[in-house]
Amino acid sequence: MDYQRILEQIYAEIRPFLSLGQVATYIPQLALVPRERFGMAVHTPDGHLYAVGDAHQRFSAQSISKVFTLTLAMKLVGERLWERVGREPSGTAFNSLVQLEYERGIPRNPFINAGALVVTDVILGELADADGAVLDFVRRLAGNPSVEYDLAVARSERATGHRNAALAHLLKSFGNLHNDADRVLDAYVHDCSLAMSCVDVSRACLYLVNGGRSPHTGEQVVSRSQAKYIKSLMLTCGTYDAVGDFAYRVGLPGKSGVGGGIVAVMPGEFSVCVWSPGLNASGNSLAGTQALEWFTTETGISIF
Repeated sequence: MDYQRILEQIYAEIRPFLSLGQVATYIPQLALVPRERFGMAVHTPDGHLYAVGDAHQRFSAQSISKVFTLTLAMKLVGERLWERVGREPSGTAFNSLVQLEYERGIPRNPFINAGALVVTDVILGELADADGAVLDFVRRLAGNPSVEYDLAVARSERATGHRNAALAHLLKSFGNLHNDADRVLDAYVHDCSLAMSCVDVSRACLYLVNGGRSPHTGEQVVSRSQAKYIKSLMLTCGTYDAVGDFAYRVGLPGKSGVGGGIVAVMPGEFSVCVWSPGLNASGNSLAGTQALEWFTTETGISIF
């Protein structure tokens, strides 16, 4: 498959879409990112990299980081995680308070904000240096020791994240946070502030392509079954309340973030990450979703 040719074709045709979305202005630091940026990278398990545009430019991973924290939590506590968080699509906004109240403090899935807060709480409860452990884990997966937290983004998100604070305290009121709510919030915004490029993200997610094993380190990151579980959650819960549309158009398990990134994986074939900061109404990269739709159409490769 000539992935490089396909990426270059997408790059040449995507420009009209770059001005259509809106950046995530509710996090002031993200509002400063130029909307017209675009990068895309594909990694294959045999070590090949294909990239175009701003694929080496770092951006705020935001909710893409939830793939890595979920993976780490599953490594730490296994099936016990599902005693505290569900595995169903939310069908509502990713920061809904109403749903969490209605379901008595059990988040619908680990990729909405309430679920990710519980995942963060699990990691904090198991590791003495949770922030350092998450960062080391992601660096190892990405094969890049320079991956870092963007502390300006973390401070910006923490200062304006009143709804996340409300979710954390609501979780605490139902007994589903074991650590101090503010400590969980601090760790959560650090994880979301991970600064990574499309190249970093696509390489970091190769373990999901390769049956749970990182092809560039040889590490069995999670079991084959756990890798399957993570991918199933990406497909059904990974793109906020637009999972049906994303599955219809792209046909791959994916995880988006309001920093404009989307990562998607095809088992046995590739991991692909696209970044374009302009978001659609659901909080997913508008141009990124279009680029991924074109990519699976041109390659003819999807899980369907």
